[in-house]
Amino acid sequence: MSVRPILIHPDPRLKKRADTVIQVTDEVRLQAADMLDTMYDAPGIGLAAPQIGVMNRVIVMDCVKKEGEAPRPMVLLNPEVVWSSDETSIYDEGCLSIPEQYGEVERPAVVTVRWMDLDGGAQEETFEELWATCVQHEIDHLNGKLFIDYLKPLRRQMITRKMVKLKREMART
Repeated sequence: MSVRPILIHPDPRLKKRADTVIQVTDEVRLQAADMLDTMYDAPGIGLAAPQIGVMNRVIVMDCVKKEGEAPRPMVLLNPEVVWSSDETSIYDEGCLSIPEQYGEVERPAVVTVRWMDLDGGAQEETFEELWATCVQHEIDHLNGKLFIDYLKPLRRQMITRKMVKLKREMART
């Protein structure tokens, strides 16, 4: 297992739709393990494959934040929202590909997601609260959408300029 570099916005790969995972291979299992290591190292609560430059539909997440509570690492292949509540919630979202920038995003408060697990089996679960926000945020990544795409254009442009500056500074070191 290894920690992989996380792409920083703007990067064209972050705006592309990821490809469906056809078959669970050892390569996909290794990728998922690396993604969990990368997410925990960052530290974050979710990570999508395009964020590490891999263009397939794999997300990982673990929204357990309480001290002493056992972690719940999840790997979802080809996740899709199959139901969402009419009720919404607003969360101040951030992103590992847009470090230290946050914005309020309104999403369905409860969603049911169907995905394939690492054994190739079908899974389905209903998520709420932070888990619901996280899974929707990561699925957006698979579709080439970032949380800043929900923000007003001026705020989005301001954040993008900050990320361009950050990338320039990172390239110098």
